[in-house]
Amino acid sequence: MARNDLATALAEICVMDAPLWRRLEAFVEKQREFRSPFTAAGQLLVDRLKAGDVGYDAPKLGEDMPPFLLPDQKGRLRSLPDLTKRGPLVISFNRGHWCPFCRIELTALAQAHDDFAGLGATVISIMPDRQQYIGRLPADVAQRLLILSDVDNEYALSLGLVMWLGEGMRKLMAEHGVDLAEVNGNDSWCVPVPATFVVDQDGRVIARTVEADFRKRMSIEDIRSALSAAHMQRVNVASPRNGS
Repeated sequence: MARNDLATALAEICVMDAPLWRRLEAFVEKQREFRSPFTAAGQLLVDRLKAGDVGYDAPKLGEDMPPFLLPDQKGRLRSLPDLTKRGPLVISFNRGHWCPFCRIELTALAQAHDDFAGLGATVISIMPDRQQYIGRLPADVAQRLLILSDVDNEYALSLGLVMWLGEGMRKLMAEHGVDLAEVNGNDSWCVPVPATFVVDQDGRVIARTVEADFRKRMSIEDIRSALSAAHMQRVNVASPRNGS
């Protein structure tokens, strides 16, 4: 019963009228309310990741985002250079379709899609799920966002953005029906560190959040602010003032 109640709570929280941070907190509160074993296990994981300074080597502000070539949800190969030709990018690294916090974040990103698209941006989620499991994401997420499959976490690894879930979390997830070896196609039980990068058309990082605590994500407001600044810069370059 508790599992079903938590699943219902997740569905309601995903679409609640609240900022992303509040939705994420609301799910943490529900986990505690239903006495989910993932509450304590998740805190142990966060403590270990923070102690290890995970994500320290990820791209910094002003640095170039390393290129990628990854398949999308329709099997088409997508590259960073081709995508930045269209405009700036919002690149979110997610643990997988099974992660409730990723579901909450991706729903919020999908809801903000029109605003971001109005600023010329493409929103991308990169996760290690094989394509058949990416298909289990909610329809509105899959339709509005570009979902890229990073098989074996190769791209995330190159950025220093991979964490091992640990034996305790592996057993707990397996007990609750999440076979990550099947989902990811390998038995490493490694997933990306949740991270978001806003990248301008030159491929430079103009905003970022790399968070060892997977229960926290970059706010929609911060993403919008970075995209608005990039949009204004493009407008000013395209339309210089008279006499300049």
